[in-house]
Amino acid sequence: MNTASTTTTSSTSPADASSSAAQSSATHPADSHDLIRVHGARENNLKDVDLEIPKRRLTVFTGVSGSGKSSLVFATIAAESQRMINETYSAFVQGLMPSLSRPDVDLLEGLTTAIVVDQERLGANPRSTLGTVTDTNALLRLLFSRLGTPSAGPAVAYSFNIPARKASGVMTSSTGEKQIVREAVYHGGMCPRCEGRGTVSDIDLSELVDEDKSLNEGAITVPGYKAGGWSVRFFTESGYLDGDKPVRDYTETERHDFLYRDATKRKIGGANLTYEGLVPQVRRSMLTKDRDALQPHLRAFVDRAVTFITCPDCGGTRLAQAALASRIKGINIAEACAMQIGDLADWVRGLDEPSLAPLLSNLGNLLDKFVEIGLGYLSLDRPSGTLSGGEAQRTKLISHLGSALTDITYVFDEPTIGLHPHDIQRMNDLLLQLRDKGNTVLVVEHKPETIAIADHVVDLGPGAGSDGGTVCFEGTVEELRSSGSLTGRHLADRAALKDSPRTATGALEIRGASTHNLRDVDVDVPLGVLCVVTGVAGSGKSSLIHGSLAGRDGVVVVDQSAIKGSRRSNPATYTGLLEPVRKAFAKANGVKPALFSANSEGACPTCNGAGVVYTQLGFMDTVATTCEECEGKRFQAAVLDYHLGGKDIAEVLAMSVAEAEEFFSAGEARTPAAHKILARLADVGLGYLKIGQPLTTLSGGERQRLKLATHLAEDGGVYVLDEPTAGLHLADVENLLALLDRLVGSGKSVVVIEHHQAVMAHADWIIDLGPGAGHDGGRVVFEGTPTDLVAQARAGEPTLTGRHLADYVQAP
Repeated sequence: MNTASTTTTSSTSPADASSSAAQSSATHPADSHDLIRVHGARENNLKDVDLEIPKRRLTVFTGVSGSGKSSLVFATIAAESQRMINETYSAFVQGLMPSLSRPDVDLLEGLTTAIVVDQERLGANPRSTLGTVTDTNALLRLLFSRLGTPSAGPAVAYSFNIPARKASGVMTSSTGEKQIVREAVYHGGMCPRCEGRGTVSDIDLSELVDEDKSLNEGAITVPGYKAGGWSVRFFTESGYLDGDKPVRDYTETERHDFLYRDATKRKIGGANLTYEGLVPQVRRSMLTKDRDALQPHLRAFVDRAVTFITCPDCGGTRLAQAALASRIKGINIAEACAMQIGDLADWVRGLDEPSLAPLLSNLGNLLDKFVEIGLGYLSLDRPSGTLSGGEAQRTKLISHLGSALTDITYVFDEPTIGLHPHDIQRMNDLLLQLRDKGNTVLVVEHKPETIAIADHVVDLGPGAGSDGGTVCFEGTVEELRSSGSLTGRHLADRAALKDSPRTATGALEIRGASTHNLRDVDVDVPLGVLCVVTGVAGSGKSSLIHGSLAGRDGVVVVDQSAIKGSRRSNPATYTGLLEPVRKAFAKANGVKPALFSANSEGACPTCNGAGVVYTQLGFMDTVATTCEECEGKRFQAAVLDYHLGGKDIAEVLAMSVAEAEEFFSAGEARTPAAHKILARLADVGLGYLKIGQPLTTLSGGERQRLKLATHLAEDGGVYVLDEPTAGLHLADVENLLALLDRLVGSGKSVVVIEHHQAVMAHADWIIDLGPGAGHDGGRVVFEGTPTDLVAQARAGEPTLTGRHLADYVQAP
């Protein structure tokens, strides 16, 4: 009886069970957490932004440069996610990690682990290559240590970052056991002559020393070595040299002591110091550092005095001879790293060694990822510092492709920068692939091709700086098109080709260009016009222009390198505007200019001119509070008593560029030098920017235009601009084109390396490289007007650029 009862009670049909499970799933509490909620975001220029972002969808954030996109996505959402993850570690571990402050936001809900893929360049360490930063070289070294013949030793014997060493003495183990070691060999693959750099430096002594003078007369012409200063007394008081004797009259011994003597203990100026010659001093103090990290005057000296030649011992491969002698199927590790990655992947797949199957599979998969994201044209020996912003960003993607992790928030900062329209589709596919695995993808982007694939769009604005920071639109792409917002109005923009392009007034000849993948290219770059150089990523554009035009007289190059600056740096200091402003204040008040610098004598003593006071709380957040004494103005109270045109220095630095331009144009405050700099800033569309705003708060597009405005001050007849549309909204591109027209109209020649179709259509002349990337590129596939390029494409003979430009421009 009980058995029957039990059976009757528990019996349910499959349909009922399925219905019950579906109902339970639909009402499960976990399924309600499908949104990232932002309430009251006020970071930088955000104005109490409230927002709900759908999870496991692709959301694109757009708006003019400086509207607050990065402040919302990176400085608020991604920053809080990272901070909360750090809080899960113990107090001891947190003390070893960088302290992250809480974003200025009331509430954030629904956050998941955020992975940021930004535009920051990869490290420019001279020993860093594409292979080392992606760990691909580590797998290759392991492969050669197992299969290479003759073997050079363990994997480290194939590394150009580790020197080979020999040691003798007493070795103590971790247990305290001592052992006498004689001639112990520690393997390493570094070339001993160039120390793994691939190049050796040769110094032009005529740039270091004026031999007609004595040391006391200023014979040393190296920056920082002033006659009478300690750096020169170091030589004259060493006992080796006569300070009043012309260098030309030195004996052979004196010349060696002056220029080349190795480190020697010596009593100098009454102290026991280490003496060394001038050449070793220059090598140690300047040549061991990254060139780009040097101050401008030191960089100019290094460029003038030092020439770098390929290391004759290793042939530029960076490796010792033992590593170069080890080969697999006739290929050594240097030749493998020099291969185009797509070719290297094919070579690895051709290796048949069952005992190394896991290694070969991992290496092959990693190399295939390079090809998948469109970087198959690169080689592993490419220095990481030479990668463009777009290449660096895609390189960071490699470790995430194929990852088993889901429910991650991926945050991208303009992933299409540096990409030809042909390559943007491939990047779009990658973004969709990450989304379809169940991840939340947040993208800051301006390109209409990427905005078009979004599931959700957030448009910030309506303007930039203080005129931005609000959500103008939130919804689907189709709703954006009809929203009437600035982005919505420009989303369907199509450029018109010029009816009558300008005629060149001359040409810069390039002959036999063979840098990187260029194939003895001969081309004439026209002068007096707007010339656009285009082609797919890796086709050789930068190699052609930077390798052949940069360095010529009268050529001013504005590259993609990011401007550097701390919280103490601002547009006024970066552009040199503060110098004439300080002098104007000093002259009007009869005091020293240094008083009007927050980094010098005029700084508030409490915050040292920072405007904020930082309180360290150990492993907890560092708290930044506005300085109570100066109220964030950064200057001493006494300095603020001095006025120019009725304004103190803090009030002037709080002005926008447009306000300051008017202020310094007339009246008591009239300062032509300052007005000239401000006019250039307004010319590049930065009229809204506060001249005292910290550089750390500027967006990528604002930094790009700030750098452009600075370079416009340089005296040159030819301007070379490398992707000036990077970080610019569709509406900002129109302002840039107007600026380029004004430059050409003033008699300048403008050469632009660019992928944006609006810039191509606006050009007077196009030089298109290709047809593909890497060894499939390196040739000029078209020279002529945009009209001719489009006509050729529509006639059935398109280049990749011609096909996309023909689709973009308005039909005739």
